[in-house]
Amino acid sequence: MAVAGGESIEKLEDMIVRTAETTAANVRAAKEAIGAVIFGQDVVVERALITVLSGGHGLLVGVPGLAKTKLVETMGIALGLDARRVQFTPDLMPSDILGTEVLDEGQGGRRSFRFIQGPVFAQLLMADEINRASPRTQSALLQAMQEQHVTVAGVRHDLPKPFHVLATQNPLEQEGTYPLPEAQLDRFLMQIDVDYPDLEAERRILFDTTGAEDSHAKVSMTAEDLLSAQRLVRRLPVGESVVEAILKLVRSARPGPDAGDIGKLIAWGPGPRASQALMLAVRARALLDGRFAPSVDDVLELAEPILKHRMALTFAARAEGETIVGVIRRLTARFG
Repeated sequence: MAVAGGESIEKLEDMIVRTAETTAANVRAAKEAIGAVIFGQDVVVERALITVLSGGHGLLVGVPGLAKTKLVETMGIALGLDARRVQFTPDLMPSDILGTEVLDEGQGGRRSFRFIQGPVFAQLLMADEINRASPRTQSALLQAMQEQHVTVAGVRHDLPKPFHVLATQNPLEQEGTYPLPEAQLDRFLMQIDVDYPDLEAERRILFDTTGAEDSHAKVSMTAEDLLSAQRLVRRLPVGESVVEAILKLVRSARPGPDAGDIGKLIAWGPGPRASQALMLAVRARALLDGRFAPSVDDVLELAEPILKHRMALTFAARAEGETIVGVIRRLTARFG
């Protein structure tokens, strides 16, 4: 009996390993499908996928024309998700995103309200230039992101699963914008900076996008596959050294004794939500890389995009030319 029990345990372990390998292969295929359309942005694609695999939302920051909109559209196709886009403007109202109730008149003159869903009822939503909308509209979206449902006229409406928001910001045109408050920025698992492509990538973009045919992404996963991958991410084991690295890094990014000399440069730092984000993101990065356990290197690689929008420097530090990115790099250098 003991032998039979041992065999069943081995079979269960083999099945889990095979499932994990299949999921990892699907995720890598999706990454390759996106990379076949989005050139020269490998890090951006990887971090956007890590954000979604972690079950979170991402903030894409970059100047116009760097394929941020194309990235979200391509991700929707590759992951098999219903993707929609909303262009944020100062006159955009919460109901334009969440939906609204309309009065219907039926047979016999009976009237009733019917809820019409807004674009937020998508599996992947692109909130384009989110900082151009009023704080009221921003809050409506951010509340939906946090709670995974909306309430209209006192009635709760659940959002689809999976549900992810990739919002964009233009760092240059700040006139007529409403910057997101710190508490709302914290709702984004990661800030992903989108930079200019290198020479060879831009050369490839020229030929691929100005010819007779454009590249199109292939469907590599379904929504159910993505949900399975997200469940797997939460089940991946995390070693004690990785947990200690996460705690040490996040706590050292706050003003206080844990930061040492760097603490005097920091006005405020990340809360426990940053630790939670790192715990999920390092697992997702390991899965994307074909590994089934994260390492300390994953923590150091993802420290900047997860911490940079969750901390601020003192006025004196900024006057001395210090930057948040520079401070984070000094903190991660301690692990070397």
